[in-house]
Amino acid sequence: MPRQDPDHRALRLGCGAALFGLRVAAVHRGRHPAVRLLPCPDGPWHFADVRFDGPGDADSEPGPFHAALTRRHTSRFPFTGEPVPAEVLDGLRAAAILEGCRLVVPGAWHTGTVMELVHDSELFEAADEAARVEIAAWTRTGAAGEGPVTEGIPAYALGPRQHDVTVPVRDFGVSRRVPGRASARFGRNPQIVLLGTGEDTPEAWLRAGQAMHGVLLQATLDGLATSLMSQPLEWPELRFGTRDPGSRVGCVHMVIRLGYGPAGRATPRGPVSEVLTFG
Repeated sequence: MPRQDPDHRALRLGCGAALFGLRVAAVHRGRHPAVRLLPCPDGPWHFADVRFDGPGDADSEPGPFHAALTRRHTSRFPFTGEPVPAEVLDGLRAAAILEGCRLVVPGAWHTGTVMELVHDSELFEAADEAARVEIAAWTRTGAAGEGPVTEGIPAYALGPRQHDVTVPVRDFGVSRRVPGRASARFGRNPQIVLLGTGEDTPEAWLRAGQAMHGVLLQATLDGLATSLMSQPLEWPELRFGTRDPGSRVGCVHMVIRLGYGPAGRATPRGPVSEVLTFG
């Protein structure tokens, strides 16, 4: 997505998440995955090598996440106002630390700042035709002439239309008609966490992608619903403002909304053969 992800940071986050899933599956099957990130300086699209160099312990990290692999889906629905317990948030922090990243739970004032940046990013997006075209190419409303149904975000995963434009859930169908789409009222003060690293490099992006998947899987095991809020991170003018000046996170890579609410449904995934080869 050249307009919204010109440096391929988000692409590497997604591939890092896929790499974490591979590691989870390997450990579950009794193999130890030895990972080398960016092994080929001359191959910009060669993100990682994984060597299965011996037996692994299914009870070690990240093996226990396997039970959540097929259950974890993005939920673009309203969450209840029930607070997330401190011990649950501590477990999410631990999942990020295991991957060399940090998860920050912002206070009320910084949460408000991030929500303002989310709203600003929506205005940026609405005024940018190239960004809107990219989003349309990856969302499906059921209309004729759209891309293949095996790719992108299907209409059933868009969630309900929102009564209030200031809520944080990204509405991928705001400018197009989606038949049968319901509407709902969302809370204005969501529980969010910020995932980040000290550096802003391709290797850090891959580590952050693995940490992101670990945090989302841990949240699933804890009975939480989650969705990703990447809007302000896609604009250089807004991204720096998402970091909490009181933390040691220099670069925020993902804002995650979490809470208690309905789980999302599974969405299409590309064939494994397009991203993974065995040698």
